[in-house]
Amino acid sequence: GKTQEAHALWHSIAGNKGFYEQLATEALGQRITMPHAHAPLTQAERMAARNNPGLQRAIQAYNMGLRSEGTREWNYTTNLHQKGGMNDRELLGAADMACNLQWWDRCINTSERTKELVDMETRFPQPYRDIITRRAQENSVDPALALGLIRQESRFSPAARSGVGAAGLMQVMPGTAQLVARRAGIPADSSSTDGNVRLGTAYMRSLLDQFNGSEPMAVAGYNAGPGRPRNWSSGPTLEGAIWTETIPFSETRDYVKRVMANATYYASLFNEPKQSLTQRIGTVPAK
Repeated sequence: GKTQEAHALWHSIAGNKGFYEQLATEALGQRITMPHAHAPLTQAERMAARNNPGLQRAIQAYNMGLRSEGTREWNYTTNLHQKGGMNDRELLGAADMACNLQWWDRCINTSERTKELVDMETRFPQPYRDIITRRAQENSVDPALALGLIRQESRFSPAARSGVGAAGLMQVMPGTAQLVARRAGIPADSSSTDGNVRLGTAYMRSLLDQFNGSEPMAVAGYNAGPGRPRNWSSGPTLEGAIWTETIPFSETRDYVKRVMANATYYASLFNEPKQSLTQRIGTVPAK
């Protein structure tokens, strides 16, 4: 009931950075908007990134298949080589180069390090958008949600593999691929980009159906398995943000926040109807 104090807190939080920043912005009655465009990179700034010895070493390692070594070299060059790391313009130059090389995880992670300047094209790239949109729509899944999930799962790397066997853009587990393929009557092909996205979006559709369309619950189920969100919804009906904050697994709690914020950003970039995070997360009904 302390409206003035609440507004002061919301103003102190509101912004474009993530989950709670978006919610605070909407609590103030404002729409999620894209940051003001920065001055385009100059040719000299682009050349400085291309000629940086540390970034060149990182790219050579990456091209040789030494992915982890290349990532370490890249991170050292951007974060530690000079005191305080690269400045915003230098980071955007490096991120732009990584995107042009389709090294999407370095593109995104480097772009996210900027302090003042925000470049949405490198922070929220859209590789494979045609495939993702087509397969998402086939399974009646919001393409913005699929993109937001992929950005968190694999950083758009088709070669991504987890220690437990999850693979591809949507990090589909082998057992999940077999189960979804059998139920949907489609090939259990998670190795190709198209097949992986087809299986991943079909699985997301099944989770949305299980949880009556609740995106936070479906996303939590994608990360932690479908049984756990049911157990976490044993109390009263809750606002989606409150339910998310009660998830007992820190990894899943953070995952849900990031995927939902990602999806809201992508929806805003595409000017889709579901541009409100508050509406997107809705309420989570009692069990």
